[in-house]
Amino acid sequence: MTTKLSEFSLPLKLTFLIFSMVLNCMGIVILQLSEAKITYDKLGFLESFKDLPVAFISLFAVNFISRTGTKNSLILALTIVGICSLILPFVEVFWFYKLWFAVIGACFAVGKICVFGIIRNNIPDEKSLAKTMNSVEASFMIGIFVVNTGFGWLISSRFSEFWKFGFLSISVLSGIAIFLFSRLKISEPEKSDQNNVFKEVSNLINPMLIIFLAVIFSILFVEQSFNSWLPSFYKNHLKVNSFFALQASSFMALFSYVGRIITANIIQRFSLSKYYILCISLILLVLAIIIGIQFADAEDSRILLFLFPVIGLFLSPLYPVINSKMIVRIDKLKANLLTSLIVIFSSLGSSVSSMTMAVLFENRMLNFYPFYILCAVSVLFIISLIYFRFADQKN
Repeated sequence: MTTKLSEFSLPLKLTFLIFSMVLNCMGIVILQLSEAKITYDKLGFLESFKDLPVAFISLFAVNFISRTGTKNSLILALTIVGICSLILPFVEVFWFYKLWFAVIGACFAVGKICVFGIIRNNIPDEKSLAKTMNSVEASFMIGIFVVNTGFGWLISSRFSEFWKFGFLSISVLSGIAIFLFSRLKISEPEKSDQNNVFKEVSNLINPMLIIFLAVIFSILFVEQSFNSWLPSFYKNHLKVNSFFALQASSFMALFSYVGRIITANIIQRFSLSKYYILCISLILLVLAIIIGIQFADAEDSRILLFLFPVIGLFLSPLYPVINSKMIVRIDKLKANLLTSLIVIFSSLGSSVSSMTMAVLFENRMLNFYPFYILCAVSVLFIISLIYFRFADQKN
């Protein structure tokens, strides 16, 4: 199974790279459109146009993927992403961004279910699944780094007015991924009768799953606080230019990539639950240091620019580790259904986080940005402890 997985490892990683770039360009869009005098309250709801379609489409995508096939569904999603990225540079109106993110969100829902399904159907044990998931999801972090670095360079150059043409590169990558998948023969999961998706979900629900979904919601709530809003925090609170704001944020993505690669290589030596709790504890420690520096030192202390990225090292392993621990417990026939629930609560966590951050930024309460995230991580820590207690009782 491992040998076979390595054959389509590249297209899976490329798929996550592409979706990462289109999903995490939100920070750049917010930064650029805020300079075009579009208010933060409107920009905060822009995130919802990406996340809510993900939540709505995910459940129904399970039946669609079952009928169409994993490979064909993934190719269709990548095709739509490529076409949308090709069109975006030539459209100026704000409402199109809402439509664009809605379509991208729907495609991501299909794409993520397909990718998780492929991994689940090829890897049986918990730690190997965690290793593979960290490796594939690491490319998601590279996507954040690439999009921030690439667009940051474009925005700071003399061609800054053409920044949207950077999306053409995403179209090219989509074409490459489609070509790679078209040449592969992928084992499709067994088809199951899921005529009533809500009945299937109700049969799947149990207390441990509810707590797990609360953990997923909380992780994305924390992650989105950084991914879309950290550049604006750097620019508005720490008074750095747009280019440096994006580059500093991209370093957090780079640290996140390193965190997932390290996890993929060492996770088989440790208990998943202990490793996970250690990562959260280190996040709390770094945030406590940041808050101490912010309130003890100058308000615009530049050292914060270098401390925030370190959080990515410990934050990035949480999502793939907790997912792998839960997915391996689920029957292969229900893997797609569980993945759809993961996608739904991920998107809800992301959307609620962005709307809350919009309120924070609109009311110029940026002094509380690190404290706000510290509170969110503390809640995540408590919920995670409850989840692992349930999980240990099941073993």
